[in-house]
Amino acid sequence: MNGMDNSRYYNRTIVKETVASSTLSDARSIRVLIPPGYHELVSAPVVYCQDGEDFFNFGRIATHAVQLILDEGIEPFIVVGVDVDKTKRTAEYTPEGDLHQAYTTFFAEELLPFIESKWNVQREGRILAGDSLGATVSLHLALRYPNLFQRVISMSGAFLQTTADALSEQSDLSWLKLYSVIGTEETAVKTERGTFDFLAWNRHTRALLEQKAAKLTYQEKPGTHIWGFWQQEMPEALSYFLKK
Repeated sequence: MNGMDNSRYYNRTIVKETVASSTLSDARSIRVLIPPGYHELVSAPVVYCQDGEDFFNFGRIATHAVQLILDEGIEPFIVVGVDVDKTKRTAEYTPEGDLHQAYTTFFAEELLPFIESKWNVQREGRILAGDSLGATVSLHLALRYPNLFQRVISMSGAFLQTTADALSEQSDLSWLKLYSVIGTEETAVKTERGTFDFLAWNRHTRALLEQKAAKLTYQEKPGTHIWGFWQQEMPEALSYFLKK
């Protein structure tokens, strides 16, 4: 793209909406990418992103999506970014968090009907995407609602003991398809809950997923726990699920 006119990649529509919720204390802000080529009569695949504002601003997911559609021949797909109050993020995204149950209920039972009543999106093959704890809540959404979610993009997933326990309890995960990338330098990541070796935990999670027959694409690449790493991985992750 260097030295080229990139203006066509910005010919897209991003709509901001507010979704009412009876399970959360507040309505939830979302942003929705309506891509070039979207037609109301043809149902489009949809990617649901945790940390919606960050996925759009730091992950540049809208630009990556339009590039894939215009340059790689991927069919137009909608991106839904679900915003989060950073002060409540840990409570909503961690499986043992006080607000986790309410958030996942909202996501599956209020957000999905809102999107699927407003836009013509495919109800099969929904994709969940998340970074760090966003990947954690995405995986647990799939475990709680396997009839709704079977595809997960994990960018440096913050998979700790509670996730390991949840996976160990599963008898069969052959229905789950997961694309996972983790940075080789993520061995001492500082978080508000402590410092963790996410590389080791992702390797442990990989073993558990493989034991349960999940369809897993797992990659370790040079990188740290930052958006600069995840942004570079976005096109490959999206293509994995969306390329025919």
